[in-house]
Amino acid sequence: MSLFSLTLRNVLHRRFLSLLTVCAVAITVAFIVLLVLSRQSVEQGAKKGYGPFDLVIGAAGSETQLVLNTFYHIGAPAGNIPLAVLDEAQRDPSVDVALAMTTGDNHKGYPIVGIDTGYFFTRYGDSKLQEGKLYAHTGEAIIGSYVARSLGLKVGDSFAGAHGLVQGDEPESEEAEEAEGHGAGEAEEAEHHGEQDHGNFRYQITGILPELHTPDDRAVFTTVDYAWAVHGLEAEDREITAVLVKPSSLLGAHDLKQGFDGSNGVQAVYTSKAVSEVLNAVDQGSRLLGILTGICVLLAGIAILLSLIAAASERTKDVGILRLLGKSRAYVWLTLTTEGLLLTMTGLIAGLLTGHLGAYLLKDRLFAQAGIQIEPYHWTPEHGLIVLGALAIGLLSSLGPAFRMYRMHPLALFKS
Repeated sequence: MSLFSLTLRNVLHRRFLSLLTVCAVAITVAFIVLLVLSRQSVEQGAKKGYGPFDLVIGAAGSETQLVLNTFYHIGAPAGNIPLAVLDEAQRDPSVDVALAMTTGDNHKGYPIVGIDTGYFFTRYGDSKLQEGKLYAHTGEAIIGSYVARSLGLKVGDSFAGAHGLVQGDEPESEEAEEAEGHGAGEAEEAEHHGEQDHGNFRYQITGILPELHTPDDRAVFTTVDYAWAVHGLEAEDREITAVLVKPSSLLGAHDLKQGFDGSNGVQAVYTSKAVSEVLNAVDQGSRLLGILTGICVLLAGIAILLSLIAAASERTKDVGILRLLGKSRAYVWLTLTTEGLLLTMTGLIAGLLTGHLGAYLLKDRLFAQAGIQIEPYHWTPEHGLIVLGALAIGLLSSLGPAFRMYRMHPLALFKS
């Protein structure tokens, strides 16, 4: 009987314990794979999330909130700023491109973003639409590829927006805020009026974006003035949410920040700095997950060790017979180490497949909620380390029981 056949027979003889060992290894590997893919997706998404816009101008408040809402469509806008800020930024000689953005509405949970069409050429170059054409008039809109796929929308369809970041949020219009001081009845009337404003304003889809692999895939884009049209704002009341700035140089970005930051309730934020703070928070979470991963690895190694100790105890006489029949100590040693490696490799393969399957199942949910574009079919250099680490743990866990059997005299093995 060959070494592999003997090892396979021994593994199958102890099916339950072998299955537990394989499951321990598989769960550990799957968890590590999912963690690696998620972390890489977050890092890549963060790096390409804001394109060439190194500076963003918005309402004073949290820098991270401003950047996440502007470029990643996460969270609520920090507030509005005067439209005059856009004119001032566009007149600045250190500005290459300055674009206004208005946000605050949604369609079935997907943010509606008002921005000039120059945004797409500045950020994505000459990328053509998947279908249709860019918007040109108030009420026209283009949608991200994920939005089109999720909602089954196509060019020519129309829809109404809703106030807030999630469909069904209560409108926070000025009428509703004012009504708070005049009783619940008036508040409800103002709220109903705000809902009618959104329901009466229809968007016409003129185009669908290609897959950009950025948070823009899950957004609806339209003209900047959509918010003013929905709420019927006069020229003197018009505000914007943010100004996206592509500086002409790094020095220009510094001068712009100094000029706009802290003036009249306005802040200017280095986009990369805010994104780095988010990544640092993610790294801290990854460290905690790394500790949990280490515990899982330790438990998997213990499971392999206990499985092989049990196997050695059960097969002491069998090994003694093999030694008396002329099998060498090396053969006995290889029998147990091969069994440990076989269990480890089985769990490793199952874990790799499970980890990627988990990434595939979580792909849409993660992207819809946080804009994290996980790549379930992507293999990273860390995968090689996972394979080597798993095999090393399996081998190390096998050495103790194998060495014990290796040292014992054949008669002692037979009599024990």
